[in-house]
Amino acid sequence: MSDAGFPYLSLLTGLPLLGALVVALLPRTRPALAKQVALAWSIAVLGLALATWFAFEPNGDRFQLRESYPWIPTWDARFTFAIDGIALVMIALIAVLVPLVIIYSWDEVREETGTPAKRSVHAYFALLLALQSTMIGVFAAADIFLFYVFFEVMLVPMYFLIGSYGGARRQYAAVKFFLYSLVGGLLMLAAVIGLWVLGGHTFDWQRLTEADFSQGAERWLFLGFFIAFAIKAPFFPFHTWLPDAGGAAPAGAAALLVGVLDKVGTFGILRYCLPLFPNASKYFAPLGIALALVGIIYAALLAVGQNDLKRLVSYTSVAHFGFIGVGIFAFTTQAGSGAVLYMVNHGLATGLLFLVVGMFVSRRGSALVGDFGGAGKTVPVLSGVFIVAGLASLSLPGTAPFVSEFLVLLGTFSVYKTVAVVATLGIILGAAYVLWMIQRTTHGTPNPQMAKVRGMRRDLSWRESIVVGPLIALLVFFGFYPKPLLDVINPAVAYTLHDIKKEDPAPSAQEAGK
Repeated sequence: MSDAGFPYLSLLTGLPLLGALVVALLPRTRPALAKQVALAWSIAVLGLALATWFAFEPNGDRFQLRESYPWIPTWDARFTFAIDGIALVMIALIAVLVPLVIIYSWDEVREETGTPAKRSVHAYFALLLALQSTMIGVFAAADIFLFYVFFEVMLVPMYFLIGSYGGARRQYAAVKFFLYSLVGGLLMLAAVIGLWVLGGHTFDWQRLTEADFSQGAERWLFLGFFIAFAIKAPFFPFHTWLPDAGGAAPAGAAALLVGVLDKVGTFGILRYCLPLFPNASKYFAPLGIALALVGIIYAALLAVGQNDLKRLVSYTSVAHFGFIGVGIFAFTTQAGSGAVLYMVNHGLATGLLFLVVGMFVSRRGSALVGDFGGAGKTVPVLSGVFIVAGLASLSLPGTAPFVSEFLVLLGTFSVYKTVAVVATLGIILGAAYVLWMIQRTTHGTPNPQMAKVRGMRRDLSWRESIVVGPLIALLVFFGFYPKPLLDVINPAVAYTLHDIKKEDPAPSAQEAGK
């Protein structure tokens, strides 16, 4: 049953999975066909995501395009899909990134790692489509048990992408990623079971928001969900798996890992922790802010000392997730809207940065910063794109992340002045590690080895231009005109604040977005 008349969300979830099966079953002797089919399929998903965007009414009901189909009647578990503005922008981000990652990965996996992959070309592109299906499903699910299933299954394609196609430490990184996520998933499973028992034997999100829990039960259930989401995000001190996974994964997979998959953690806090456990959310808000604040400073300091480009970008993401966490737990409209906007803009900026780093690594055969001195003289256009990606990552005014960071700090300052001031130090450190990275790689004395880049390619190719062009355009466009995103984000954030009965002490983000 679909309230929208057309099953947008079930098709968005199922179409990439069907594509993964088709790609996996294509003849092994035709790897080019597997790439072409995967790309065509991802473009079809992008088209459907655009149709979903236009079908969504920004000022309409909180949850729209609802679908619900029977699944496990005994548990009252159903295939229920529905999205608010927060889920909509994340699904749009997935739909944009996956085709670009597929184009980037056309020849890059073998060249980037310098080691043969254990699995076929077909398997790699099928795993990308399977990952897209599970990521869309986790954002579209409106049944808590269905969300949990997608939350866990999502680990499988990413595990194989890292473990079979990554660099030298791929097995270690894949197992560490899987174990951390599995532990978080088990804690969530215990909380999901407790929620079903205490919430009236249902997994329906709407009915559970109306359930009445005792103070102690609500706090324990909140912690079960929050720790799982904090590991996924990742927040300090649950972050240690990310530098290993991001450093070992192929750049395309890393762009999806850090750009989208990790956002499931912050999305889960907004969708489940705050509305289902409003009193516990307010009780644990100081803890959430403290972890986020420590993450901003701690990860920034670690990033400064990294000599591996992929690990450096991974640590910058831990710091950025700290800003998102501060924005969520500040409980103001501006900070909350800034946090959600940051989720989207960080996905664009860090996705671009990881892909450009992968282009560097595929040429040089190394991810070490010290191996790239003077790259600007060898590959000037690629180096220029690298500088743009780095400046967007440090939230330069005129790029989309700046708007997000500004809203988070402005909304936080209205209620927690000290927190906002300390978080601002993270911006200064961010400038330090990004500019240091750029200086060491693109400027300085040319490294003689850069003149011997792999293969015949030197500067940015046409295929690579197709990958980076749309991301740069979106970063600049939303940097000057974030209104299309804020129009759908603001109502969803306002509903979330209403759930926890928090009033906005500052001017609303609706006004800031006008």
